[in-house]
Amino acid sequence: MLTITVEQQQYKTYILTDQTAGSQIEVVPERGGIITRWRVHNQEIFYLDSERFTHPELSIRGGNPILFPICGNLPDNIYTFNQQTYTLKQHGFARDLPWEVTAQETSHQASLTLVLKSNEQTKAVYPFDFQLIFTYQLQGNTLEIKQQYQNLSSTPMPFSAGFHPYFLTSGDKHQLQFHIPSQAYQDQATKEIHPFDGSFDFTREEIDVGFGGLTSQSATVIDPVRKLKLTLDYDRIYSRLVFWTIKGKDFYCLEPWTAPRNALNTGENLTVLAPKASSTASVRLTANLL
Repeated sequence: MLTITVEQQQYKTYILTDQTAGSQIEVVPERGGIITRWRVHNQEIFYLDSERFTHPELSIRGGNPILFPICGNLPDNIYTFNQQTYTLKQHGFARDLPWEVTAQETSHQASLTLVLKSNEQTKAVYPFDFQLIFTYQLQGNTLEIKQQYQNLSSTPMPFSAGFHPYFLTSGDKHQLQFHIPSQAYQDQATKEIHPFDGSFDFTREEIDVGFGGLTSQSATVIDPVRKLKLTLDYDRIYSRLVFWTIKGKDFYCLEPWTAPRNALNTGENLTVLAPKASSTASVRLTANLL
């Protein structure tokens, strides 16, 4: 049985449930359209810092924040377009703005469609008319996010997009088994390239690395302590996977990005939509209990 219910928590929260599969997600449209929770057979898949979430002035640490129109940060938060300089903070603004729910469906899967449109606030930092249409689909132990990016401007619109999922893990991250389709990563702190053998040094205070040259559209992480296998599938537009974690915190992030940091300035892997054009993409997360 598939259901969608609405609860007034701190924010209006949409709860999508596949009762037969024992899976559920919670979506908070007014807080960046974020999925805050995902459960499969009573196991929490996402990490969420609930205390931090109660403070609207702080960025959310947890769930699955939406990244648009940039991924990562820009040098001094600045980019130049048409000889004008603009300021855009890390990961862009989509994760902070309220989204509008436009459709719900429970016939074949539990799905919720949200829309974000440009406004005067966004155009002050990103001078384009756009519309984003995201549909969250829950079916069984799979969560799929279908995206449509629309350029409503009369000029070409450059952007990068992605997601920042926080996955809950046990205290010992060294037991995690990573299968990431890349042979090397770049360390964000040092900018050095290192070969990847499937493991990370979790004694470090912070790990922030980017994987390019992806050889497939799928990555997996096995958590033997939680008896959980997570699979991340993504379309070819996603050219990069970013891994981030902090020592002492029970989460790791494996983030699909369409372009690396600073792409608005460098143009690397940047998506540029023609006037009145649109593009679609999909990211799919599957949680299998072992």
